[in-house]
Amino acid sequence: MKIKTVETELYQIPLLKPMEDAIHGVQNNFSLIVVKLTTDDGAIGMGYTYSVGEVGGSSIATLIRDNLAPLVTGQDPRRIEAIWQKMWWALHYVGRGGIAIFGMSAIDTALWDLKARLAGEPLWRFLGGHDNKAECYGGGIDFDMSIDQLLEQTQRFLDVGIEAIKMKIGRDSISQECQRIEAVRNFIGPDRKLMVDVNMKWTVEQALRAVRAFEQYDLYWIEEPTIPDDVEGLRRIETEGPIAVATGENLHSVYEFKTMIADGGISFPDADISNLGGITALMKVAHIAEAYNRKLTTHGIQEMHVSCLAAIPNASLLEIHAFRVDDFLINPMKIEDGFAYASDLPGHGVELDWDKIAKHKIG
Repeated sequence: MKIKTVETELYQIPLLKPMEDAIHGVQNNFSLIVVKLTTDDGAIGMGYTYSVGEVGGSSIATLIRDNLAPLVTGQDPRRIEAIWQKMWWALHYVGRGGIAIFGMSAIDTALWDLKARLAGEPLWRFLGGHDNKAECYGGGIDFDMSIDQLLEQTQRFLDVGIEAIKMKIGRDSISQECQRIEAVRNFIGPDRKLMVDVNMKWTVEQALRAVRAFEQYDLYWIEEPTIPDDVEGLRRIETEGPIAVATGENLHSVYEFKTMIADGGISFPDADISNLGGITALMKVAHIAEAYNRKLTTHGIQEMHVSCLAAIPNASLLEIHAFRVDDFLINPMKIEDGFAYASDLPGHGVELDWDKIAKHKIG
């Protein structure tokens, strides 16, 4: 069995409404880069990655077409580790992250889809089969919302069966953030999980002042309180502050996660198959986290990540992100009583409605 064709398509997906966080500003859309692999005997696997706004999407698609597609064509798709290493070292000098790893991620996810389909197994069971579901949370991009709008969004999450909530913060005024957090905590009650996400905005000292002020609100974690490169700073926030730290959505290799977990001691490594190197890399991070008695959480792409978290024993929360392809899914993910359920179809079970998404295709 050999890979015969590698098809790549680029889409620009509009968000339902413009959204804003503390560091990226207003966001109106995201780029979706889809890869479909077909073998010489007709087996198919599909994967994708994404980028924020209009930046990077065309570059990722071009890299896949010009560099990665020729590299994997003719390879045995069942030898995923061999293909991953081949891609990693071919792009290592110009990559080690960034656009290179985004392209690898889409192909790797397609390979796992194909291999699980060949086995006739749903991906969550094929990868380990710990459970068929993962606890989920609503991750709104709500930095610009008033408190009333924030509470309305929270109610929408609760209405669809999502019990845990994350809100965006990152203002210089800690007292203003306290007002917003207190409003959401009072709204959801004392027993539901509440998280906050700074999107890397603060210095270490700002973050430490903030978490001490936030202690009274019983936050489950504070996400990306400072830049991901500052391992020592994140370690200080984790160990000197009263709130657990989550970070990782901007880490682009297994090695970066190893350093962050081992040296930074973060409580919740936060991985994303779209920018880490696909399912191959995410599962390695999951095992590193397990060895350090840490639980793994995921960033976005919930319809794919649910199968990964369902497969492992050390799963934390699955983010239900505002960057979503729900409107284009033939089999939408089921959410009930605070849990998202992995597909039982062979492969990852994510099937796009190609006719419906076609109007957003670029080029």
